[in-house]
Amino acid sequence: MDATISGRRLLDPAVIAEPYDFYEELRATAPVWEVPGTGVFTVATFRLLAEAAARVEDFSSNLTCLLYRDANGLPCRFSFGDAGIQALATADPPMHALHRSTVFPELVAKRMAALEPDVVAIAEDCVDRALDGGSVEFMAAIGNVVPITMISRLIGFHDSDLEQLLHAAFDSTAMLGSTLSYDELVAHVARTAEIEEWVSRQLSAAISEPSHDLLGAVAEGVNARAFSEVEAVVILHTLLSAGGESTTSLIGNAVRILAENRELQSRLRRSPALIPVFVEEVLRLEPPFRYHMRHVPKGTELGGVEIPAGATLLLLWGAANRDAAVFDHPESIDLTREAPRRHVAFGRGIHHCVGAPLARVEARSVLGVLLDRTSEITLDPQRPPRWVNSLMVRRHDQLPVRPVPP
Repeated sequence: MDATISGRRLLDPAVIAEPYDFYEELRATAPVWEVPGTGVFTVATFRLLAEAAARVEDFSSNLTCLLYRDANGLPCRFSFGDAGIQALATADPPMHALHRSTVFPELVAKRMAALEPDVVAIAEDCVDRALDGGSVEFMAAIGNVVPITMISRLIGFHDSDLEQLLHAAFDSTAMLGSTLSYDELVAHVARTAEIEEWVSRQLSAAISEPSHDLLGAVAEGVNARAFSEVEAVVILHTLLSAGGESTTSLIGNAVRILAENRELQSRLRRSPALIPVFVEEVLRLEPPFRYHMRHVPKGTELGGVEIPAGATLLLLWGAANRDAAVFDHPESIDLTREAPRRHVAFGRGIHHCVGAPLARVEARSVLGVLLDRTSEITLDPQRPPRWVNSLMVRRHDQLPVRPVPP
């Protein structure tokens, strides 16, 4: 482990914006690295991330804390004490299998594929409106709109305010971004309580009259005593946040990469069958979630590094996806990779994202429509893209582009 790496590097705004040189340094010199004096460890190579994800007894998914940026620029833990709730993404076996079996049938690939016409229709409407002007802020016009619309429909929320749900989704991932101050983090936690009250009312109605959607499936889980109403609300909130955030990030990242590469645009317009492979390469290069957190219940070791009980482990998917030990020319888009889905953008092991099929359907649908309805997409030279300041998500806060009709 290389003690010469400054702990401030992890949350340095410049590193947050462009983290890949830092990731390469970690892979080469400190595959398992403790941020000095914090009890926070990172894991940066594909092999060690795969190992850690498989060792569920040593590295628990139960969320026991959040991270915030202290006055010295270091990650500091905001502990929940005994208040942490195990629910789907934050549940360990055997509870995790029970939760996943409740929601997974509603999110299988075949069912997601059946939603594709709806996704295409929403995308066509958004793209048509975006083509009316010259420059368009892609995230506000398309990238944010399609995912939150689809996840709201898929869950089965009634009388939902999509703008409110989008802000709730972004608030949830901001809490995991590790870049907020203590006061900012507390304020986000308070706002989360408001959306969970709304979700709770939606759940109560569904418990009385279950429906054939995700909300209904979770309500049936409560009725069958598979989990409590509190756990059910957290599960629904997690699905909303992940469903809104992951695809929003993916679509925006894909469009930026296309806008920077006219030759790649032309190739995909000529051969739209390559769009699904392009989506996988975008996921590998710019994963929507750059890390997930694990709790260490008892002392252990990983990669020859001792990790004490109570430590927090950050699995850096964004670093693993560019590991040259696994991927040839990892910094480049390659539409001929033999195993394009080998990346870990959707996690690894039992917590592989249940919403991955939906994200793929939405991304390829939006990109297909956008490429079909344009002859060229370029970045707006007057307004450069801007990233969200987050260690966790790789999302554009703003992505001004100039789409040119055929």
